Amino acid sequence: MATFTKNHLSGSTDGKGIKVVQTATAGTTIHTGPTNTAHFHEVWLYAVNSSATAVKLTIEWGEATAPDGNIEQTIPAESGLYLIIPGLPLQGNATALVVKAFAATADVVIIHGYVNEIA
Repeated sequence: MATFTKNHLSGSTDGKGIKVVQTATAGTTIHTGPTNTAHFHEVWLYAVNSSATAVKLTIEWGEATAPDGNIEQTIPAESGLYLIIPGLPLQGNATALVVKAFAATADVVIIHGYVNEIA
């Protein structure tokens, strides 16, 4: 029987938001997946844009190759949390897959979220 454990993102300090400081690849590290191939991380990400203008956010989902690993979304200005990643799974890999992010403007987008660890 699988077990589920809710945890904060590995790039977070004590569950706090992660400021996206990078404006190009390789992005700011958001979460590092498991290394056990029998384990999965179900990743939930939300973004908030603190600037007065909309900002394009790019998530590098396990790889930095465009367009294969890129998920792009424009985050509206000062409008609260927006769901970016709706529980997509990362399977364990001998070399852990890493989720990173970069934005068109540095230091204005904050990523919040959590992972459900499934073992």
